[in-house]
Amino acid sequence: MAGNDVRLEITIDEKVLADIDRFVRNGTCTSRSQVFQVAIKERLARMSRSRLARESAKLDKAEEQALANECYLADVAAPEY
Repeated sequence: MAGNDVRLEITIDEKVLADIDRFVRNGTCTSRSQVFQVAIKERLARMSRSRLARESAKLDKAEEQALANECYLADVAAPEY
């Protein structure tokens, strides 16, 4: 185990465990732990992206564009002499 890893005990269906063991046997992952780590990281990333999409859908596109244009125009305003 790496320095920050924590041991965790879980209950899992035998068929799922057989699939996990197949990933280890065919060299996709080096251990059961790695299978779980990869799967959990990928799932968490998907959950984060879907949450971002849900929150983004709540935004008013016209209002966001107006704010972006306002900031852009403020950044490119001509310097005063």
